[in-house]
Amino acid sequence: MSDVIVGALKTSEWHETPTRGLDYAPLRSQENGASSFFLRFAKGTHGREHLHPGGEEVYVVSGDITIGGKRLKTGDYLYTPPGMAHHSDAHEETIIFVSLPQAVVFL
Repeated sequence: MSDVIVGALKTSEWHETPTRGLDYAPLRSQENGASSFFLRFAKGTHGREHLHPGGEEVYVVSGDITIGGKRLKTGDYLYTPPGMAHHSDAHEETIIFVSLPQAVVFL
């Protein structure tokens, strides 16, 4: 049985990633690599190409970003099917919510 997890953007603890201008705030993670988290992109940040073996769901909390050639703005949703790869480019400061059933593989 799993525990109920409650998280909020306003109380999230942000951590730097190896990519300059990209921070994350974890919400949930499992040993198999499944996770849910917020990503915060500074304007102009490029997120390097990565593969989604288990797919990915993204919701744009705020901002303007292109992911896999799709321009997304506040309130937009993106589903990436298993096995697809993409990169991202933030056009302004952007926060997205990400849900992964399996860890990504960076290319």
